[in-house]
Formats: sequence, structure tokens, C-alpha cells
Amino acid sequence: MTPFIAEIIGTFILMLLGNGVVANVLLNETKGNNSGWIVITTAWGLAVYVAVLIAGPVSGAHINPAVTLSLAIAGLFEWSQVPLYILAQFIGAMLGALCVYLFHKKHYDITEDVPTVRATFCNTPAIENTVSNLFSEIVGTFVLLLAVFYIAGPEFVSENGETAIIGLGSLGALPVALVVWSIGLSLGGTTGYAINPARDLGPRMVYALLPIKNKNANWKYSWIPVIGPLAGGALAAILYLQFS
Repeated sequence: MTPFIAEIIGTFILMLLGNGVVANVLLNETKGNNSGWIVITTAWGLAVYVAVLIAGPVSGAHINPAVTLSLAIAGLFEWSQVPLYILAQFIGAMLGALCVYLFHKKHYDITEDVPTVRATFCNTPAIENTVSNLFSEIVGTFVLLLAVFYIAGPEFVSENGETAIIGLGSLGALPVALVVWSIGLSLGGTTGYAINPARDLGPRMVYALLPIKNKNANWKYSWIPVIGPLAGGALAAILYLQFS
């Protein structure tokens, strides 16, 4: 398996399990309907655990453009690999969102509330306010990336002894999952804590393309879960460089 494929698979698993729990909690007549925020945040943390466990030994399990970009800013990842990793993450996120839709198709058919259906694909803030929503995404991703910098390490070494991949390996799966769970519980209530541009924008595009009735992709909000995480990750990288 190549790092490109590993990032696709890892991000696919992240979205399948992460958006899967949102669908299970929000869509009508599922077994998990109305089971609440604790279920969602816990399952998202576990989704990260499974995704990192699978992709970590091969790609470093970035599974998030903000992680890839921030590691590159900190000099821990090759800039030449950044576009390839981000492309893989978006492909995986879109495939994961599509699979969630197909998996829950019968429940989508009987759920008519537009914000509820959209929430199973992408984020919608509890209270729409550009400055507040952007700040939430910046802070949440700053915490995530600051933790990742101290969890991340070299994943494998090439034949000539040079480090080939920097990121999260199998041993980093549980720590980063706990970080994401903590962020969700403490900071996720304002925007739904995208903290990952691919996690929001990829599924939002899938939502816009699928034959879902009365849909509204809310494109005017879509830049916040992209710019906020990238900015928060970059700030974490700068801080890490100053004190590492």
C-alpha cells in the first residue's frame, strides 16, 4: 500500500465512522436516534482511532489537510508531498460521505428536515456568527495540532537511513483519539468542530451532488471549516517551532 492509498483509506474510514454516527443519531427511525452529543463525540474519537490505526504505519495517518500543512510548515514533512496527501484526503472524505449516504439511504428517505440531513455531511454552527465561528475552528484545530506535534514521530525509514514519513503511527492512535474526543466535548458545541477542511468540504460537495430533496449546502459558511482549521494548524506549527 502506498501513502496515497493509505490516506484515502484512512480518511474514508474517518468519515464512514464519524459521519456515520451523526447519521445514526440524527436521522429518523435509526436505532441510535436522539442518543445525543456524548455518543457523537465519543464515536468521532473512536473513528480517529480506527483511521490512524489503519493508515498510520503507511502514511503517518495525516487524514486532515490541516495536519499535512502544519507538519510541512514545521519542517517535519516534505512540501512536495503536500498536494498528493491533500488530494487523497479529499477523495477519501468524499467516498466516506457517499458510503454513509448509501448505508443510511432508507433513513434519509424519511428524514425531511434540511439542516438535520445536511448535518450528517458537513458542519452547521449552533449560532451563525462569522468571527465567533472562525475563532472556534481556529482554537479547536490549534489544540489538535499542538497535541499532534508532540505525538507525531518518524513512521518508517528508507534503505539509506533517511526518514520517509512523519506522522501518526499505531502507537499514536489512542492519544490523538483522546485529543479529538476532548476537543469535541469541550469545544465542539459551537460549530460542530470540523477541525479538518477535508472532513467538511469534501462531504459538503457530495451532499450538493446527491439527489437529496430540498437540500441547501449553505456555501456561504463553507469557507470557515476550511480557513479556520488551516489557520489554527499554522499557528500551532509556529508555536511549536518557537519552543521545540
